[in-house]
Amino acid sequence: MDTLISTTAPTSVPVALRKLYFYRFAFAAVWAALLFATADTLGPLTATLLVIYPLFDVACAVVDVRSANASGGPARGLYVNIALSTLAGIGLAVAATSGIPAVLRVWGIWAVTAGIVQLVVGASRRRLGGQWAMIASGGISTLAGASFVAQAGAESPTLGSLAGYAFLGGVFFLVSALRIKPSGQHA
Repeated sequence: MDTLISTTAPTSVPVALRKLYFYRFAFAAVWAALLFATADTLGPLTATLLVIYPLFDVACAVVDVRSANASGGPARGLYVNIALSTLAGIGLAVAATSGIPAVLRVWGIWAVTAGIVQLVVGASRRRLGGQWAMIASGGISTLAGASFVAQAGAESPTLGSLAGYAFLGGVFFLVSALRIKPSGQHA
């Protein structure tokens, strides 16, 4: 038996995703509040928050990929997400030493690429229900990422928009969690 792959039956994938999406919402809400409180400066707390966010995304994607493997789902896109979020965590750690504009650029590039992946994974999971929120979130993430890169060139950029972005992403996870069909129901 391969211990890296969940032995959860495919019928429990909606239940696992629902639970994961609720956790993602709660994390995003708390994270956004903490970042918003420190968004004007780039101190140690803010830098730590910036690195934690993509690492939490990696952990969630690992949990998600286990469910996807058990159901024959979209694991490839999730592996891409794991790689992108890992690189983002490293990039943000480095960017935090260079200032807010560098952070906005790295976050923006991550948001664009991860948004595209989220859109593809959401589209491949349409039959589970509740995925329109993930598809919309992926599209919005792509557009927001481009705006973060543009904000990096502003006169006095802040990280407040990242807090709003994370919270909105969390709301999309909440909506999706509430809309996922229970096992056995079909679209």
